[in-house]
Amino acid sequence: MLIVHHLENSRSHRILWLLEELGVDYDIKHYQRDKTTSLAPPELLAVHPLGKSPVISDGDVTVAESGLIVEYLIEKYGNGRLMPAAGTPAHLQFRYWLHYAEGTFMPLMIVALVLNRIETAPVPFFLKPITKQIAAKAMAGYAGPNIRLNLNYLEATLQQSRWFCGDEMTGADILMSFPIEAAATNTDLSQDHPALNVFQQRIRALPAYIRAIEKGGPYAY
Repeated sequence: MLIVHHLENSRSHRILWLLEELGVDYDIKHYQRDKTTSLAPPELLAVHPLGKSPVISDGDVTVAESGLIVEYLIEKYGNGRLMPAAGTPAHLQFRYWLHYAEGTFMPLMIVALVLNRIETAPVPFFLKPITKQIAAKAMAGYAGPNIRLNLNYLEATLQQSRWFCGDEMTGADILMSFPIEAAATNTDLSQDHPALNVFQQRIRALPAYIRAIEKGGPYAY
């Protein structure tokens, strides 16, 4: 039986959604974050040496890293669905967005999250102005401009096509969903990036997406 090691409020929601799209039977093993640090619990170290999620167990095979999990599941269980045919321009785009989601865009979201936590972290009162200033300068000088640059890029892409690889949804759209939803927590997509806003509303209305929320639980950023 395929098992999804599902950490609350994490990117593993996308794996549940993908499996629902593919109609694959699976079990969920739930893990809770540490209430103080928000880090994954040590129990995940028994599944993978890095102790992170998402990670799946498929019989004797353990697969980590979101992009690889998406490729593995589609190639094994997709029967031609959710991945453009090999050798086509769309397939090259599919692979590009898989790498882009985790290699380019998601790191910016993590940087922004860290800077926000630095700015709001409890510190002695005399250090508060210093930590806030450092976080604000890093956001203004690096994270903020780069996030806007990437959001504009994604907006232009989705103004040209319904999905990231064309007219049909693929696993790349599933992988791209999380960083876009993360960005939406601090950006008014409806005002500044209408195509991204439509994309977000579209995926949230999909039956498989809704079932994944019902089984895995709601998640927050």
